Amino acid sequence: MTLRKLMPVAVSAYQCATAAGDDVESLYRSLLSNQTCLKPLRLFGIPFPTVVGEISSPLAPVRARWQAYDCRNARLALKVLEQGGFRYQVEDALVRHGAARVGVILGTSTSGIYETENAYVAWLRDGAMPADFALLKTHTAQATAEFLQLELGLKGPCYAISTACSSSAKALGVGQRLIAAGVCDAVLVAGVDSLCRLTLRGFNSLQLISPEPCRPMDVQRSGINIGEGAAMLLLERPDSHNAGCAKLLAVGESSDAYHMSAPHPEGIGAAAAMAQALFLGDRGRDEVDYINLHATASQLNDAAEAKAVFSLFGGRPPICSGVKGLLGHTLGAAGAVEVVVSLLALERGFLPGTCGLREVDPQFGFAVTDKTMLDQKPRLVLSNAFGFGGNNASVLLEAA
Repeated sequence: MTLRKLMPVAVSAYQCATAAGDDVESLYRSLLSNQTCLKPLRLFGIPFPTVVGEISSPLAPVRARWQAYDCRNARLALKVLEQGGFRYQVEDALVRHGAARVGVILGTSTSGIYETENAYVAWLRDGAMPADFALLKTHTAQATAEFLQLELGLKGPCYAISTACSSSAKALGVGQRLIAAGVCDAVLVAGVDSLCRLTLRGFNSLQLISPEPCRPMDVQRSGINIGEGAAMLLLERPDSHNAGCAKLLAVGESSDAYHMSAPHPEGIGAAAAMAQALFLGDRGRDEVDYINLHATASQLNDAAEAKAVFSLFGGRPPICSGVKGLLGHTLGAAGAVEVVVSLLALERGFLPGTCGLREVDPQFGFAVTDKTMLDQKPRLVLSNAFGFGGNNASVLLEAA
């Protein structure tokens, strides 16, 4: 297959909400403090110990007109939309480009599973599903994408990507391709995932849940902590309006095709995704200033990613860190959330630490920073997101 290089696109606006705060300013402060935001789960009960990245602030319901879409996922998306003037920035793009030229692409893995679980609890109790339960408007992967399109009056392409933990990183690649192909002038890319019983119990059955705050890349790492969150990024065709914004250069994508729940042990797919991002972005390995690692704190995933980074960068990687010890693994939202982290690093001149890391696993052969590094000037950043089934994505970002 011949890879075709695409033009960079501008990231003209972004926002997010996670356990580390309801907006990018809260996230920035949490990144600087590098203290974990993981806490015991409050949303529902589970029969094993762990901590999670739960958003505990109130979530406003969707308005009555779109009531059928009302679920925790849609409410998380709505929370982000209303933060820091982000809605107005999307509406401004709509005015400049026209509704038909603005698309919305969502990355998610859980969508409205939490509401479906609640509906089945009601069915067991009452013998019938709740009358207002709308499976297609809440449970399905594209549901929150449809809600965002209706809420904002967008009329461009609208669909969802669901490839587990790489979902919203791959959605960024779709957004770039829609602009490069001339289908859109702007694309709203969202990553949204909410907590539910399925993911907590599922990861626990795989023996991947840590009972305590996770320790990414640590020699004594014992598993992951699940989080929830939403992040939105507005991609636009480069022009004078967004000349001062950071650029999405490329998204490298690969498939391990190795195992449904384990990465290739040598990190072959992860290395291929990072190499492809550099090729498509027309940048060299020695130009990368920082890698935001996927770094879930699972034994296999961290080891495979470390091998991939070590091999691709010839044993001398740039500064690396991971943020899941701070806000948890937000699964399908992780790609977009951690691209927001990377954009903050590019624009505000710092490198995040690895919250929870005490001693880097010596088998990795390179350093991973534990502390936040201030007064830095990164210009080129890779942000990794690797999902079940070997769905890998690596996002290459460049400062303005």
